[in-house]
Amino acid sequence: MTVFRITRAVPRPAEEVWARVTDWPAHTAQVPLTSITVVSPYPSGMGTVFVARTGLGRVGFDDPMEVVRWEPPGKRGTGRLRLEKRGRVITGWAEIEVRPEGSGAVVVWVEELRIRLVPRLFDPLVRRVGRLVFGRALDGLLAGLAGLTESR
Repeated sequence: MTVFRITRAVPRPAEEVWARVTDWPAHTAQVPLTSITVVSPYPSGMGTVFVARTGLGRVGFDDPMEVVRWEPPGKRGTGRLRLEKRGRVITGWAEIEVRPEGSGAVVVWVEELRIRLVPRLFDPLVRRVGRLVFGRALDGLLAGLAGLTESR
């Protein structure tokens, strides 16, 4: 199990950033060899279930997830969500926060990632790869929102 954190600042309103980050089908274009299928009816919210299918052809695995916390940002508030990963290969959770900051917003993505059958010895590598993959995915989701910057 490894935990990593990704933070991005965007000069756009929190509500707009939230809409981008929670557009589950849009994640498909951001993660290589992965497609997202939303199982629940639209719109997204508490209880939404979706499956990330990672693989090439018939070789791959499903990463089912459920939204167990859903608090969109209000006029001046912070939006928060939590996903529980319930797959046979990947388990853990992700918490995404979108908070207003100045005239823009900051996204904080914290993820606990556990890959079954991968020993803890490889946690530092999994953490680095997770930060890279999910950081690029977040950047892709936020692309077009001018002024995206990485925060630490």
